[in-house]
Amino acid sequence: MNKIGIFYGSSGGNTENVAKNIAKQLGLADSDVHDVGKAQLADLAPYNTLLFGSSTWGIGDLQDDWEDFVKTLASADLSGKTIALFGCGDSSGYSDSFCDAMGKIYQTVKDKASIVGFTSVDGYTFDSSEAVVDGQFVGLAIDEDNESNLTSARIDAWVTLLKNKIV
Repeated sequence: MNKIGIFYGSSGGNTENVAKNIAKQLGLADSDVHDVGKAQLADLAPYNTLLFGSSTWGIGDLQDDWEDFVKTLASADLSGKTIALFGCGDSSGYSDSFCDAMGKIYQTVKDKASIVGFTSVDGYTFDSSEAVVDGQFVGLAIDEDNESNLTSARIDAWVTLLKNKIV
């Protein structure tokens, strides 16, 4: 059976809430949801599928805990694993760097594992994002600051997409 682990970094709570919502919809135990600030490389080993989530801070920066954990990922052997990404950002206040942290994580893992969960940019308003590759987000983009009314539907659609790819 495919074992799924969620690893998130959250400073204000939005990304943690999204991670927990995704976990609930996938039927995961609380023990399969990890704060990257407390995670170690060995925590990745039991999982065939890894979901990585980060908020974007400042002008396109990784969430603080991800600064160190992304270095861990850079040296990790992720061969044979499937990875999906999600990120939180502010498409209005930081329109030029919307969900850039998700793009930074993608750049670290894209050649190390199979990446799934790309989503359309349709319905989003932003100017630029490192999380957009070939006209699509590299994962689920969430804007709790300006579009919280869309979060639930976006998560539902993404989890349905993931279930077709990983479960």
